[in-house]
Amino acid sequence: MQNDGEMSAKGSVENRSSGEKRSSFEKRSTVEKESSIQKGSSAGKKSFAGRGAFSNPSNRYNNQSREAFYDDWWLPEETAIPKTQVYVDRGNTIISTNQSPDIPFDQSINPYRGCEHGCIYCYARPSHTYWDFSPGLDFETKIITRPNAATLLRKTLTKPNYQCKVINIGANTDPYQPLEAKIKTTREILEVLQEQRHPVSLITKSSLVIRDLDILSEMAADKLCSVAIRVTTLNNDLKRILEPRTANGSARLRTLKQLSGAGIPFTLMVAPVIPFINDHEIEHILEQGSLAGAKTASMILLRLPREVSPLFQEWLEEHFPDKADHVMSLVRSARQGKDYQSGYHTRMRGEGDYANMLQQRFRVALRKFGFSQAPRFSLDCSQFKRGFDQMSLF
Repeated sequence: MQNDGEMSAKGSVENRSSGEKRSSFEKRSTVEKESSIQKGSSAGKKSFAGRGAFSNPSNRYNNQSREAFYDDWWLPEETAIPKTQVYVDRGNTIISTNQSPDIPFDQSINPYRGCEHGCIYCYARPSHTYWDFSPGLDFETKIITRPNAATLLRKTLTKPNYQCKVINIGANTDPYQPLEAKIKTTREILEVLQEQRHPVSLITKSSLVIRDLDILSEMAADKLCSVAIRVTTLNNDLKRILEPRTANGSARLRTLKQLSGAGIPFTLMVAPVIPFINDHEIEHILEQGSLAGAKTASMILLRLPREVSPLFQEWLEEHFPDKADHVMSLVRSARQGKDYQSGYHTRMRGEGDYANMLQQRFRVALRKFGFSQAPRFSLDCSQFKRGFDQMSLF
């Protein structure tokens, strides 16, 4: 079972720009680590265009921590916008498993570690600490790719003891983040799944998923795939600071229409709902989603595990200082007085008066806009073709 914000980390990581290989848990040099922390220090704090986080909080597995501060003797130099760096994971496993009773799948694949979308609220940020990176700016700028993902998947699916269960792609980080347009790892994975008639579900907030309509439509015709599209806000000004490198709301609605036109079953996810930031948009998102062809929908309350909470509160103080206290007060009212609680079932929806009110509004809107109350799509595992490993012939 994987806890919130956690994932397995196996194999080695290679910095594509330098070719330097290191163990997954091998510590970088003190100089590099110190530089990383200073970039995100409290001194001279500022936002970066196209990035969600402002800082690089220390890795919780590192027993040393440094923080710069302004003491009237030194002014920090202007910090350049952090550039994306690409790393390579040479691990030998591809499918992660979980036993969480509130998650509708047992298996998942994450083509990328870290996410260039830069959503400040992303519950996957803490997982970057397992690679000796920060959950802050590092999560958005140090992306770990898996170029051998399709090969590993094909090898896994040919094993005699493999049991076919729906594989989800995108449960941790977005499989259609900007790098995918060039690297195409997600598409290669889908090609293997299509070849072996293996059911798959996708979660994304990117319109790039439309690129793979040829594969998805054929699989959907045989009940082998479904898609979930996250729509957080239809306010572009909010989107630019909340999830800076994602498709805008209009593009996501167009994506819904295209999925509907291609006959691909999809769910509209109103997620995450943030008190006093986007909670007033629930009904509007559902209405527009319905007009775009959505028939099923779900809603998830803001989740702030581990380092996500201080990063989010830092973001609040910068962009919504007048609302910050009220936002966190409502968040805690739905989490029994804490920033977050990871209990099954309640972690997605919260508890208490505010959380119950959101659920009531959501249910009323579902009825009003004609959404189905049916359970999630049922995908067919009986068509799976195991195939064989060609290398076993030699």
